[in-house]
Amino acid sequence: MQFLVIGYDGTDDKALGRRLMAREAHLAGVLKMKEEGKAIFGTAILDDRDNMVGSVMVMDFPSRTELDDWLKIEPYVKGDVWLRIEVLPTQVPPVFMPSEK
Repeated sequence: MQFLVIGYDGTDDKALGRRLMAREAHLAGVLKMKEEGKAIFGTAILDDRDNMVGSVMVMDFPSRTELDDWLKIEPYVKGDVWLRIEVLPTQVPPVFMPSEK
């Protein structure tokens, strides 16, 4: 089952610092999830000054429970980067899915 995950960073003065501290671990985790076929797409959300203020990810998990289990260990969640998270079930059409090479 595919999910759209929107993580919104905090708005306090230390929010960007928390993001940058957790970024390496977050990206390493995303790479692993991509290799496992669980991460389909992701991007940072930028404000009008091009600062990262959130994230959008399209994930593929067998169930919402398994997605929630992943969120419990996601570095941006554990590091208090994403302070508000929206999760929406979604369906990515095959034309947008990465093709096997």
